Amino acid sequence: MAAPIVTSIELLEFSYTRPDVAPHEKTRAMLYSPGATATLKARALRVYTNSGIIGGYVGGNATEYAGIPQVAYALIGKNALAREAFYTTAKQALKQHARMGLSQIDMALWDIAGQYYDAPIYELLGEFRKDLPTYASTTPGDDHPDGLSTPEAYADFAEQCLELGYPAYKIHTWREAPMKKHIDMLTAVANRVGGKMDLMLDPASTFMTFADAYKIGRACDDLGYLWLEDPYRDGGVSAFGHRKLRQMIRTPILQTEHIRGLEQHVDFIVADGTDFVRIDNDYDGGITGVMKIAHASEGFGLDAELHGPGPERRHVMAAIRNTNYYELGLIHPKMGRAAPPIFLDGYSDEIDAIDSNGNVQPPEKPGIGVEIDWAFIERNTTDRTVFE
Repeated sequence: MAAPIVTSIELLEFSYTRPDVAPHEKTRAMLYSPGATATLKARALRVYTNSGIIGGYVGGNATEYAGIPQVAYALIGKNALAREAFYTTAKQALKQHARMGLSQIDMALWDIAGQYYDAPIYELLGEFRKDLPTYASTTPGDDHPDGLSTPEAYADFAEQCLELGYPAYKIHTWREAPMKKHIDMLTAVANRVGGKMDLMLDPASTFMTFADAYKIGRACDDLGYLWLEDPYRDGGVSAFGHRKLRQMIRTPILQTEHIRGLEQHVDFIVADGTDFVRIDNDYDGGITGVMKIAHASEGFGLDAELHGPGPERRHVMAAIRNTNYYELGLIHPKMGRAAPPIFLDGYSDEIDAIDSNGNVQPPEKPGIGVEIDWAFIERNTTDRTVFE
């Protein structure tokens, strides 16, 4: 069977609504807001080939898609299976644009490859396991009495997740709160479920100063948290700053969500800026890119932890030894995820997606392995660009 040749690339922006959600007025993070309805935008792409195989991907932000025009025409007329060639070409072309746009096309190309070879992506990558231990990853805190507004509410939700079978719980704390409230919350959660679940903290670069990061790190030390992630306002990019923090606290640091690609990750590792290595399919060059980083991390003896949920992340995790948890988020005790409702075949990353052992599994159908509701996307499309 001849290799499929790319004939066109289609980019779509579509809208959808979610109940009980509203954006934070400053950060735009999606927060619990009972009675509100948020109209949100999402993006998708399809890569068409002369064989009739169509590779699809839904995800990524507007900034990522803004980079695609710079590399789309480089793929037209080329072998859709030559992913490494595209990765190398796009990396050079997007060098001043943080490689934005490379990731989303790469994942559509992997979808094509799986359909071509009639295999799920994790088999093409090399299966390591199919049961993926999963942690519950909370939304940021809110100010509603029945939401995540108090230390006790976070502890209650941790107990709920433990009862559902989750082996680990990661906290996204309030964007604006006194330090004492943050520490009281960490303490309440640890007192309730510590020793029963692995606990992690991700302030999402909330804390204003290095001193704040040190204070929260010391609290994590005392309470036995597994990792501390992106604690302060450097944006998670200073290898020196996080090396200094590592020297002052005992809790392992998880960094590199906010840098991009293989080389920057290796530089951060060599600079002793992290203990766990964060990888993201949408930021780091798609499946091709994150597999490179995972293998490089393995060479340094470090674990690579995937950021966020999704079928493509499940495929990657199923093919990596040196990783611990699948991140199922962002979840909340009173609302569903803010993601678009685009899967038809029962695939879910909602709070009840885990099995009785606290695992999820990669999809088994060829390619990405899930049926995307393209009719829903088409009905709600607000913008479309085609390269051919």
